[in-house]
This record gives sequence, C-alpha cells and structure tokens, in this order.
Amino acid sequence: MINYKVMKKYTESRKLFNKAVQIIPGGVNSPVRAFKAVGGNPLFIDHAKGSRIYDADGNAYIDYVLSWGPMILGHAHPAVVKALKSAVGKGTSFGAPTALETGLAEQVLKIYPSIEKIRMVNSGTEATMSAIRVARGFTGRDKVIKFDGCYHGHADGLLVKAGSGAATFGLPDSPGVPKSYARNTITLPYNDPAALTKMIEKDWREIACVIIEPVVGNIGCVLPRPGFLETLRTVTKKHGIVLIFDEVMTGFRVSFGGAQKYYGISPDMTCLGKVIGGGLPVGAYGGKKEIMAMVSPEGPVYQAGTLSGNPLAMTAGITTLKELSRPGIYKKIEQNSALLEAGLRDAAKRAGVVTRFYRAGSMFCTYFTGADVFDYPTAKTADTKKFGRFFAEMLRQGVNIAPSQFEAGFMSLAHSERDISRTVTAAYDALKKI
Repeated sequence: MINYKVMKKYTESRKLFNKAVQIIPGGVNSPVRAFKAVGGNPLFIDHAKGSRIYDADGNAYIDYVLSWGPMILGHAHPAVVKALKSAVGKGTSFGAPTALETGLAEQVLKIYPSIEKIRMVNSGTEATMSAIRVARGFTGRDKVIKFDGCYHGHADGLLVKAGSGAATFGLPDSPGVPKSYARNTITLPYNDPAALTKMIEKDWREIACVIIEPVVGNIGCVLPRPGFLETLRTVTKKHGIVLIFDEVMTGFRVSFGGAQKYYGISPDMTCLGKVIGGGLPVGAYGGKKEIMAMVSPEGPVYQAGTLSGNPLAMTAGITTLKELSRPGIYKKIEQNSALLEAGLRDAAKRAGVVTRFYRAGSMFCTYFTGADVFDYPTAKTADTKKFGRFFAEMLRQGVNIAPSQFEAGFMSLAHSERDISRTVTAAYDALKKI
C-alpha cells in the first residue's frame, strides 16, 4: 500500500546531488532532470515498482514521468523482469547477430505497415540522425525541414528551434553546432500548412526530407490540427521528399500503431524508441524497402553501432510488445488516461485556475495558459512560474510529474483508479494554493 503522507524529507537526495554536481555537469546526465525550470534540487531515485517510484529517502510517488515514456506497462513489470533475468545469464552483449533482433523487428513490422525494413540502434537521437542521413543518400539532396518546438535528439543540425530541454532553458540553438550544419535545416511553424506548402514549392529540389513529431511531445503535448498532416503527406509525396515521422515518443503512446495509425498517415520512414526498449536503451528507424536498401552493408550509407540490437534491450522490447498486444490492454490505458483528463480538468475548474489540457492516447499535458495551444509560440504563453509552484506542491503530496512545463506526462497500465483519484485530489489542493 502506497504511503500518501506529505513528503518533507529529502536529506539523502540533497547529499547525492551535492556529490554528483562535483563530477557530473550540473549533477545530472540529461538537462531537464536538474529541476532548474522548477527550482530546488532533483530527487535521486532508489527503485520503482508499478505506478510508483521511491527516492533515496524512502518517499513514494505516483509517477507520471515513467522514464519519459517507455514504462507503459509500469515499472519493473513482472514479465519484463523475468525475461531479463533469463537473458542476462546468457550474456549481456555479443557484438554479433542474434535471433532476438529479428524477433523484435518482426513484431514492429506487423504493427507498423509503413515499415518494410528496420535497423536497430541505441537511442532516439541515433534513430533520427540516421534516418535523415539515409534520406539524404536516397534523394541526393541536403536540406531538412523540421518544425518549431519539435525535438529530434541532440544531433548537430537538429538543435534548431527545438523543444524539450531547449525550451525549458531558453536555448533553442545550442552553442557548438556549426552554422554550416544549421544552414541546411529549415524550420517552419507547426500546424501551418500554408507555410509548409510555400516553402516546399519554392525549394523542393534541395529538400531531402521533412521530419516531424506528428504529436509534439517536447513542448508539452501539441496536437495536429485537421488537415495539417494530410497536407504534409501530399506535398512531400508530390516532390519526392522523404517524410519521416519521429515516433520515438508517440509510437505506442498515441495508439498501438502510433500516431500514423491514429491519424491514418503513412510516412516514408519512421523513428521509434522508448516503448520498444521496455525501459532499456533502444532506438530504431525503418521505412520503405527501396529507402532502407541504402543502408550499409546493403547500400552505401554508413551507420553502425557496437551495442545496436543488444540482447537485453531486445528481450525487454519483445516482452513489452507481447504484453501490449494482449486484448483489452489499450482499452484500459485509454480509460485511465481519460479518467485522469476529466479529473484534472475538473480540479482546475473548481480551483478557479485557467489551464488548457491536451491529450493524445496515453500522453498529455496541462498548460498554465488561457490560450489555445497549437504550436511553439502558443505553448510558450504558459506561465512557468505557476507551473513551478504546482510541480513543487504535487511533489510534496507524493505525485511525480515532469519538472518542466514543456514536457508531456504519461499513463501506464499499472496506474489504478485509486492512484488517479489521489492525483486529482492532490492537483486540486495544489491549484488552490497557486
């Protein structure tokens, strides 16, 4: 039974952070973990189970970060743990092919008809970086179109008007990225089909690909307006431009077949990650056979990785997807997500705090703004100070949400109606205080 007492003791987390900051930049290995956007020091986590995480001081929290998305079954799911225990005894890395790689690939291809061949990598950044390289090799063109606020990893050339940590820290362009790299990246406003069409009609001969988060998950949760993705598909197909859906976050979150299934759009290439690793480091990119034929050793576009297709990561991914394919699983996750949405909307209304709530499947975001959020500028109208106070109060009451206004939250199969009820009560109390 979770202990829902108000959290006050963070002594061990402070000690661990003070030690970490001496030898790790900012004390963290990924910027948004540092709590700079919300104040205070980060919690150091000791363990997790189901819908809960436990910090170094023994405090328990209902967790809606879920390792930024991959723990869709919940933490330490018994089937995944069992499979990993069996796999680790056989060896942790071989640097050689295994049947596990083919097994996970076959599962993904059944779920994503647009993917005819797939290559496993170790992270979402590797997946998007590699997909763009392949698209350039396939088309013989250099330029890439991305959209304001979409984050596609930290590869040079993609850190241009990015979201996520870049939005949190106000650094849409990262120092260290040569201007020559950024020069080949065209950024356009999300949800603006007119701007998209104008740019492509003008420069299509130089544009290799368009990469997009079909639902933007790195400035919160921004949904595509009707017709936007359809226009994107039509105009890219017309001019032989490779359309890449970055579904590292949306894959298996918006629906079992990702955003492309939910919205009925078939991209040329897809990038995946998070959920297909079941909590271990995995990424993947794939697409049409003729495009993927460019990838070495079948083709001339080089991409490699010693740990790609790691047997532990493949095992976790195979087990996770098997569990997700069971009847009724997505219905339950959707019901719980809808229940949380209704509760948080009602809590804000009763507390008299103006918010905007958006959800796509089991990913969601509450914005502290009265404006409709449909792109990067409207997302930035959110009151980050209010969010910071809300975050701190939710944490104090034992609910863990992302430490940034510009990150999505996630639901898992492990969350119970009691967890959701408690979350809504905590949100109402927190909202009243701000």
